[in-house]
Amino acid sequence: MSHRAYYSAEVVHFLIEPVDSIIGKITQNHPQSLEHLQTGAWARQIEILQDAIQPLREGHILFEVQIPRMGKRADAVLIYKNLIFVIEFKVGANRYLPQDIRQAHGYAIDLHHFHEGSHDKTIIPILVATEAKKTELKAPVEVDHVYEPITTNKNDLYAALEYCVRHIQSRQPIQYEEWLHSAYKPTPTIIEAAQALYSNHGVDDITHNNAGNQNLHITSKTIQDIVHAARINKRKTICFVTGVPGAGKTLVGLNIATSNTNISDDEHAVFLSGNGPLVDVLREALARDRVKHNAGTTKAKALRDVVPMIQNIHHFRDESLKNLDKAPNERVVIFDEAQRAWDLPNTSKFMMQKRGQKSFNQSEPDFLISVMDRHEDWCVIVALIGGGQEINTGEAGLQGWIDALSAKFSDWDVHYSDKLSQIEYAGSDVHFSDVKHAYMQPSLHLATSMRSFRAEKLSHMIHHLIHNQAKAAAEYYRQFKHKFPIKITRDLNQAKAWIKAQARANETKGLIASSGAMRLKPEGVFVKNKLSAADWFLNDQDDVRSCHFLEDVATEFDIQGLELDWCLVGWDADYRYRDGQFEHWKFTGTSWKQRHQEEQKRYLENAYRVLLTRARQGVVIFLPHGKDEDATRQSAFFDDTFAYLVSCGIEGLNS
Repeated sequence: MSHRAYYSAEVVHFLIEPVDSIIGKITQNHPQSLEHLQTGAWARQIEILQDAIQPLREGHILFEVQIPRMGKRADAVLIYKNLIFVIEFKVGANRYLPQDIRQAHGYAIDLHHFHEGSHDKTIIPILVATEAKKTELKAPVEVDHVYEPITTNKNDLYAALEYCVRHIQSRQPIQYEEWLHSAYKPTPTIIEAAQALYSNHGVDDITHNNAGNQNLHITSKTIQDIVHAARINKRKTICFVTGVPGAGKTLVGLNIATSNTNISDDEHAVFLSGNGPLVDVLREALARDRVKHNAGTTKAKALRDVVPMIQNIHHFRDESLKNLDKAPNERVVIFDEAQRAWDLPNTSKFMMQKRGQKSFNQSEPDFLISVMDRHEDWCVIVALIGGGQEINTGEAGLQGWIDALSAKFSDWDVHYSDKLSQIEYAGSDVHFSDVKHAYMQPSLHLATSMRSFRAEKLSHMIHHLIHNQAKAAAEYYRQFKHKFPIKITRDLNQAKAWIKAQARANETKGLIASSGAMRLKPEGVFVKNKLSAADWFLNDQDDVRSCHFLEDVATEFDIQGLELDWCLVGWDADYRYRDGQFEHWKFTGTSWKQRHQEEQKRYLENAYRVLLTRARQGVVIFLPHGKDEDATRQSAFFDDTFAYLVSCGIEGLNS
């Protein structure tokens, strides 16, 4: 674990080692050039710790400890008998700021979740604001082996440590060497993963998640091999990557794009998505991260560097219309959520009405393949296909790509997994009989959900819930309910209070609902309000525009492809349960109109599937009681739905 800490030693050796020697070892391991300010801060931390732990005389101390979320390091970790102290310093600070307390707490929680040797250990986060006033020590409160943060100043650190040693019930002493070499298994959000990949970490570094890691590594390598083979053999190639919700399809695509960012390289790649909020959030997150870690870099420059790597697919399409003969600069393109590309009627209508094309007779998959086909020798399309993700009118699904390949591009090499033919991904029966060069490769399917590190079977449970299979849904939920709570309530304020109580440190929480949930408006949930996805997802807990305030609501269009730790899902009468089955409705004007087209029904089902699979740690569902005097919100619209969800094993907050 030497690479996980820039310095580690037994306490007895640390106490007598000169400060300059310790700083030298930290500096030697640090990958970046350091300013005098940083080495000065380390000197103060070392001096304070040497003084504070002098009476302990045992244990181990580590500095600059990598916490299992990429790019994060705790200032110090002290292992003493049966306790792990995660110590965060704010040198020169005279106040205990909320964001600093959350930072220390978050490090402790992440260590508990993602470091195997820390799962069942007692962890105490301590914030040391060196110049702050003395705080009264209170009996520490534990949640899931992690205690609430303790705040102290430079003079009272030993008192805080000694207080914890006396008041926290003893467990078995920690075997340091065993703990030190325990597996490190981060499960980052897509935003954290993108930041790590953009900082030159490999996919292996950020996905040490048992089967998930192995699957991602194999899939990424398979795609890279396909790209290399296409270049060497001068072949035009498309490969379809399928996966369960949260399995890492977008991560695989970003890994290919960030691994091939050199524009002068033949295998230069671009990540394309029609998901505007996802593009905005990823670009903003990468730019903010670049500014934070690179002194002198402006936000504008950081954004200019990011834009060529992550693009909106519609911008790529429009650029390709300017010169119908010119091949794009990139030979490798990754289409995220490729099943959401538009079908022929909607593409033709849009191109003629919005882009001034006199006639246009191609679906979006057909056009996008034809753009890449302009390359004379070779190119690769990586099409990421999600199961049950089509949520908008006119989305062609997988069939649009198959039809285009069969009719016009049958000489292309096609790589796919055996899962591609499943109804969950295909939407209908598909086959490659008209494609001359089709190759089935199982490694192009991602079978393990990584979005929720607590509940890999969440997507299976939601699949059965959506399709009126309560018994199967309840059986799946029974297998992970102790790790991943799903609750239900008729009281929005109670739902908000519960989710606020669950979220700790910097864990994200947000209010989400179907874009068709028009009659949640009387409850204060306005799905038609526009929000900035970047501000909603990325801003901190003190910003009223952020998801944490539970005021602005994100719909399936805002949150698809992204995730939160805790989700409050508003459920309206658009997807209601009655007489033993689900009904599909749309609110138009002043009343509800039933949806009869199968396509429209599927979009609504998928909207709720998206909403119910966005959480990493837990969900609370809010269904209003309704009011019978309001014809649009009758109690009958909600009561049977509530009873059905309870039959799926979901417990009420009052039970």
